Amino acid sequence: MTTTDHPPAATGTPAGFAPLQAGGPYIQHNGPLYLLHQGDVVKFGFRVEPRHTNPMGNLHGGMMASFCDMLLPLSVHRKSDQVADRFLPTISLQIDYLAPAPLGAWVEGEAEPLRVTRSLVFAQGLVTADGVPCARVSGVFKIGPAVPSSAVE
Repeated sequence: MTTTDHPPAATGTPAGFAPLQAGGPYIQHNGPLYLLHQGDVVKFGFRVEPRHTNPMGNLHGGMMASFCDMLLPLSVHRKSDQVADRFLPTISLQIDYLAPAPLGAWVEGEAEPLRVTRSLVFAQGLVTADGVPCARVSGVFKIGPAVPSSAVE
């Protein structure tokens, strides 16, 4: 199997993942996204649906960008007590698209805060599609005002 080969797509949501209620109306409309949070492990994911695809039947780059733009700050919320309740608007987001995520694939990402300063957060992550690395992401986020706890759970 090469790095761009994908096993046959499964259906449903992997064990341990629960629907994510955060993200506002945009993600609620374009999701759903799912969260697995067990101890230090924080993962986000979603299943590629027809509405998420480009004309080639793969995940549209814009949907990948939206997922990555949620993955980084939501992971930081759960991994850094310093900014757990703060809105983290994006200043910069860099994505390297490594491989396609085909229709039906389970897309899953993990991310880590690299540094939290008085005003900025730096983070990076990796996204896979059915276990195959498909995107590498890094970003810089402004530390904004506190948000209601329901927005980051």
